[in-house]
Amino acid sequence: MAQGQTANTVKNGFKLPPIVVIIVALIVAELIFHLVFGAASNFKDATKKEVLPGNYMGLIYHGGFIVPFLLSMFIVLITFSIERFLTINKAHGNGSIEAFLQNIKSKLASHDINGALAECTKQKGSVANVVQAGLQKYAEMEKNTELSGEQKILNIQKEVEESTSLELPALEANLTVISTIATVGTLVALLGTVLGMLRSFSALGQAGATDTSALAQGISEALVNTAIGIATSALAIIMYNFLTSKIDSLTYAIDEIGYSISQSFASSKH
Repeated sequence: MAQGQTANTVKNGFKLPPIVVIIVALIVAELIFHLVFGAASNFKDATKKEVLPGNYMGLIYHGGFIVPFLLSMFIVLITFSIERFLTINKAHGNGSIEAFLQNIKSKLASHDINGALAECTKQKGSVANVVQAGLQKYAEMEKNTELSGEQKILNIQKEVEESTSLELPALEANLTVISTIATVGTLVALLGTVLGMLRSFSALGQAGATDTSALAQGISEALVNTAIGIATSALAIIMYNFLTSKIDSLTYAIDEIGYSISQSFASSKH
């Protein structure tokens, strides 16, 4: 049963290897930083020291070498948020989870196990996989003459739990990357802010006339990194909570139908 369930889990996922996504994101971020934000059209001169008035792309370029790291985290965040959203949506199956659960409960009430299994085949997805595993164990226990009724119910519950433990990791994969970005994004932004402020103080401390260009660049570096980092972290927190809430709803549905299956079996033996 575990092997078949694992195969279903693999088919239901879109899992992307984090290291590949991170490397590609870093490359793309560097290209965007130099070719888009660092384009000569964003500046008054070829030295790229003075940004055209109102040109925010040039201002972001002045954020310094920390900006590509923040951009890469933003790209990774968007990539994994979309990937997890597609995977979790596919785990729901072909129709409404609520309607599917009601159909299963109706079939169980009339002890129509074959009809319930047919509903699982039609629905597909992670919830259907777990229900199918429980129903198959249900049918197996009905034919078993050696175990007691209580042992049979425990076997059904154990099958549902094992199937759930195979499905949930596939749904939660890469969520740790999103939660990490929520924390690290702010810290990297803080690093960029500190470096920018150091540059500003260095310009103020120069002997003689203040280097206004270096001062402006230092302030830009501080503010740009702060803005990008906070925005990325805030979005990561929102996406993490949104995705985990969708996984929780699936988990509750699995728990509910698992309880219904075991209770249906118990009632059929009285």
